[in-house]
Order: sequence, then structure tokens, then C-alpha cells
Amino acid sequence: MSQELINAITEMREDDALKLTNELLDAGTPPLEVLDAYRAAMDVIGKRFEEGEAFIPELILAGEMMTAASDIIKPRLAEEASGEKLGKIVLGTVEGDIHDIAKDIVAFMLDLNGFEVTDLGVDVPVAKFVDAVKETGATIVGLSGFLTLAFDPMKDTVAALRDADLDVKVMIGGGQIDEQIREYTKADAYGRDAMAAVALAKEWTKE
Repeated sequence: MSQELINAITEMREDDALKLTNELLDAGTPPLEVLDAYRAAMDVIGKRFEEGEAFIPELILAGEMMTAASDIIKPRLAEEASGEKLGKIVLGTVEGDIHDIAKDIVAFMLDLNGFEVTDLGVDVPVAKFVDAVKETGATIVGLSGFLTLAFDPMKDTVAALRDADLDVKVMIGGGQIDEQIREYTKADAYGRDAMAAVALAKEWTKE
């Protein structure tokens, strides 16, 4: 993973970051490896935000850098896309959290890999997830959250889906998510990154 790129992102040097992104891709670096550097940088910025060392403007700028980078990376990934739809997935960032960067990458990768994705956006209330599953007939739900305040809404959403007797598998992901949080929320699995989410979704649709 390019430490130079991670530094450019965390130091908010937008032009350098995008220049490096193009250079790495042109040199044959796998697109997912470049995305991984962005994910690692976003984790650093997210932790700084939680500790009061970074503020909303930095989060917004980092998000803009990520959007610009994904515009460069997406066409390269699209070349590896597959045709048929494997299954339906409802995806969203949980209530109280407005981060969409990681979620957008996951949605994009799932779409590329043949899933029909209903993206509910950010700050999604619990009931909206339940309604979306009923409307779409999705068998998988992906809950995204970047900050620790997302843990309780994730837990509440999983509980609501279970209470509604919906036969869905739930995956969670985001900056601070790990196995301990998965246990706390009672989700079926957590994905470290977009590729983990794709692997989980493929595994579940085979079942």
C-alpha cells in the first residue's frame, strides 16, 4: 500500500493525492490496492475526528478527495464487471452517521459483482431499512457506520429486522467496526472492506 498516497490524503493535499492516484494506476497498481490506501487514510482521519484533532471541514475535504479518486478508479474496476444479477441487497449508513464514502465503494463493488443494490443513503432511520427489505425482497442488508455513535443504531436496526421476521443476513462495516462490535450489534458478519462485503454476499447467496 502506498504510504506516500496515505500521507497526501491525511495531510489534505488534494492535488498531490489525485496526481499520485493516477500515477499508481498508470504504473499498473491494482485499483483495489489504491482504494485500500484511501480506506486506510480515512480510518486515520476518522480517529482524529473522534479524538477532537480533526473537524467537519477536514471530513468534508477528505470525502471530496475520495469522491474524486473513485471517479478515477471506478472505470478501471468496471472493466472487470460481470453480467447477471446474483441477489438483492439493501445498503445504508445508519441513523446519526453521515459518512457515505465507504458505503459508496461497497455499493459500487457489489453492483460490479452482479448484485442489485438499493442504496438508502446516509442517516437512515431503522424503519426505513425494514421497509426497504419488504419492498425489494432483499435477502442481505449492509449497515455502514464510520463513528462509534453508529453502534447503537446498528444494534437497533438488526433487532428491528429480526422483530419483523425478515429472513435477511446482516453485515456491518465502517471505520471502527470489528468482531466485538459485530457481537454487540448481533449482526451476522462484519466486512473489513468492500471486497470482504462482496465475498460475504456471494457466500450468502450460494446458501
